[in-house]
Amino acid sequence: MEVKTQTKNKVPTFSAPRAEDLFLGSSFGLHSYGDLKQFQRFFLQFLFDFDHDFDKPVGFISPSTDTLVFAIAACWNLGIPFISFDTESTAAELETQLQHIDTGLIFSSKESQKKLDYSQQIDIKQLDLPRSLTVDVKLGYAAENFMPSTEPESIFGYFFTSGTSGTPKIVPLKRRQMHFAAEASARNFKPRLNHFWLLCLPLNHIGGISIILRSLLYGSSIFRMKSFHPDMIHTFLSENKLFQAASLVPTMLKRLLKRRNFHVHNNFHAILLGGGPIDSQLVKRCNDRGVPLVPSYGMTETCAQIAANPILKPKGTYGPMSSVGKVFSPNNIQIRDKSGAPLGFNNSGSIWLKGPQVFDGYVNIPDSKVFDSNGWFNTGDFGHLNANDQLFIETRRTDLIITGGENVSPFEVEKVLTNLDSISEAAVVGLADKEWGQKVVAAVVPEENHSFDEGKIQHSLKSELASFKIPKQIIQINEIPKTRTGKVKRSKLPKLFNST
Repeated sequence: MEVKTQTKNKVPTFSAPRAEDLFLGSSFGLHSYGDLKQFQRFFLQFLFDFDHDFDKPVGFISPSTDTLVFAIAACWNLGIPFISFDTESTAAELETQLQHIDTGLIFSSKESQKKLDYSQQIDIKQLDLPRSLTVDVKLGYAAENFMPSTEPESIFGYFFTSGTSGTPKIVPLKRRQMHFAAEASARNFKPRLNHFWLLCLPLNHIGGISIILRSLLYGSSIFRMKSFHPDMIHTFLSENKLFQAASLVPTMLKRLLKRRNFHVHNNFHAILLGGGPIDSQLVKRCNDRGVPLVPSYGMTETCAQIAANPILKPKGTYGPMSSVGKVFSPNNIQIRDKSGAPLGFNNSGSIWLKGPQVFDGYVNIPDSKVFDSNGWFNTGDFGHLNANDQLFIETRRTDLIITGGENVSPFEVEKVLTNLDSISEAAVVGLADKEWGQKVVAAVVPEENHSFDEGKIQHSLKSELASFKIPKQIIQINEIPKTRTGKVKRSKLPKLFNST
């Protein structure tokens, strides 16, 4: 893979955390940065004892646990590349992924071990914190003289994209990307020392893992939850003054806002919101509830958020509520037409990025397919900029529906559908059609105590959408298929219509 130099800017640096400061909290207790240092010694010697090949990444196939957080943090601090697999992957999917990534040791949960036939697989319980934090570790000669690979251009991890529309790509991320991303995020806000950033996102995506790595660089604290639990989160954010930040996807935030009494305490900084185009109604509801919000835009390839609004203070001065803000300096953005020519303000086109947060290329995919000759990355997203350089996301290129020569954003149609009183959730996709090329269809989850009436829904959309955007078919389902980060699995939707 050809290496591109994405930046000539000086890579940001951060102070080392203090041993006595809080690193991790969960329902299982509290741990300091001193505990992390002890764990790192245990982990490093363990890798040498089991003959890990340090030219290969360490693998993890485990649900969210305190041990997994410590192991990921140790890999970062020791300069050991890692890859965290999705525990919900099938045996066939894991086998395919391992054909593309040559891993060393893989630490697996007991359930995941049943899926994987791999000779260097180890039960992750051997790293359990009660054991690793009490063992008197004596480093061998090799471990004692181990030199961490922490240069800015070294790879810290390999990540699979969410794959909502097809086969996931493999993204190698570099340390300088994380440093620039952390500095940009800190300009907006960061928790104080010994205060929490809530982590309830899965730990096989950059969204969740970036919370760990940002906290390491800041020297701040994480509170880990195994999964999204609305009641507990409401209690934390409304009553516990130690919680100052949280990262959520829109689905999670919507579930919290369904609670009439949901609010946050006055010491809470902001909810970082990512995961797709911004629903202005969702932002408005947060404003009305007094919930400070940071709508953002990013992807695996940019090491999480690369654009964000300033904190939207309740009752404060707002920019357009559907904007994801400005791209972080020193990164750059262009909106281009189909021929690749840059477009002016308020013109929709494909989003191209360049800068130190942007990755250098996929594993096993030619760079020429995603970068132009000047190193600009084609994100695959569509959007536009206004005169203030604020970015608006419209749709993913792979999600765009072209019907009768007209472009339809599924997000736009979903937004109008869910604004109807009778519909709780909606997912829109294009199906092959002989007459139109593609036809717009929708799967919806009705609100409780509301009946489903396809004709009535279609009629309600006529005042909001052009006729070619109105779904030709609408079906009722119990649950929208989603990834664990809340993104619609659009590749699964056509099967729902084939089965009806």
